[in-house]
Amino acid sequence: MIGQLIGGLIVGIIARLLMPGKEALPAGVVGWILTAVLGIGGAFVGGFIARSLWAGENYAAGWIMSILGAVILLFVVRLIFGRGSAN
Repeated sequence: MIGQLIGGLIVGIIARLLMPGKEALPAGVVGWILTAVLGIGGAFVGGFIARSLWAGENYAAGWIMSILGAVILLFVVRLIFGRGSAN
């Protein structure tokens, strides 16, 4: 479970670096936890996309598909909650 949180945090950070701008996520520890959740959710979304298009049923999302899924989730978060302030 700790490994998933650390991996999710890394994927979430990479996704946030790839998309320019600021999200409406809180600062501090809660923001870090939400970034990790974003990365973990991105792995689920990336795995779902891969299984739907080309991969078999037992496919586990790799780094690239996890980051792609996290970027998609981040885009959805920005659509729903808007962008954060410029500060």
